[in-house]
Amino acid sequence: MAAGDRPLNEVKFLTVAEVAAVMRVSKMTVYRLVHSGHLPAIRVGRSFRVPEQAVHEYLRESYVGVGTA
Repeated sequence: MAAGDRPLNEVKFLTVAEVAAVMRVSKMTVYRLVHSGHLPAIRVGRSFRVPEQAVHEYLRESYVGVGTA
């Protein structure tokens, strides 16, 4: 179920630092993903919040499996 399909009180939002920790990348990488539109986010004041489900979906879609030879 996408974040947009759930009531807002059920959506867990993560900070950029939390997303970076989950993905094991820098905060700048997360900002690039948000600004490029690859990772949806909402702006709260001067910071961004990313739906947790969106992070999981991004990782699932970006997963590169190793083929068997």
